[in-house]
Amino acid sequence: MYGLNLYIGANISLLIESLIFFGTGLIVYDLPYHKEKDPMALRQFIAQYPFATLCGSDSQHRPVCTQVPLLFYERDSNLYLAGHIMKHTDHHKAFLSNPKVLAVFTGPYSYVSARWYQNPHMASTWNYMSVHCEGSIVFTDQKILEDILDRLSLHFEGGDVASPTVFRNLPQDFKEKTVQAIAGFEIQIDHLKNVFKLSQDRDEKSYLQIIENLDQAGHDQKQVALEMKKQYTKIFPKM
Repeated sequence: MYGLNLYIGANISLLIESLIFFGTGLIVYDLPYHKEKDPMALRQFIAQYPFATLCGSDSQHRPVCTQVPLLFYERDSNLYLAGHIMKHTDHHKAFLSNPKVLAVFTGPYSYVSARWYQNPHMASTWNYMSVHCEGSIVFTDQKILEDILDRLSLHFEGGDVASPTVFRNLPQDFKEKTVQAIAGFEIQIDHLKNVFKLSQDRDEKSYLQIIENLDQAGHDQKQVALEMKKQYTKIFPKM
């Protein structure tokens, strides 16, 4: 077994912590109060929002990107992402010529009106959460590709080994055709960055008013409000 288990290894939180990059980097709002420092929270975020934007550039430095679901796991004291893409696409060719990639995991986001602040005479903003994983992409052989496909399908089918759409249960001729058309890959994570921009720089009353207004809006806004509630006691600890 190739060992693409999700979240295996007792030291995975330590591995995430060792890869978290807090210095100046190519990430929006690289501010200390907009950082999530808990490795477990970052791990859970990637698990909750696994559909990532995978970015890179080709040999002519032209940007490319694609959207893919990714597995996140530990092996031999390193953290990895794994997935698959269609062969012979622009991004496949680009990743072959330049293996440096960035995987961006994005959660819910919301507009935050300055009308909800104690002092509304300032710019409005957006709250959002994002995790960036930098590394090098390596394309796999067919055996490992089949393992990735099986684990991806099993994971998103909720671990139901009897599901007819899990890769191992598909007709053999279909599986043979499928693996010829796609390329499996692994990305060893070199740096892990994040922005959890959740109004941490606002005063307590404004913070609570933002939550109240977001709770009255749509699904994404309610999810942002929920995350802000989780952060509340850390931002405003009571004596």
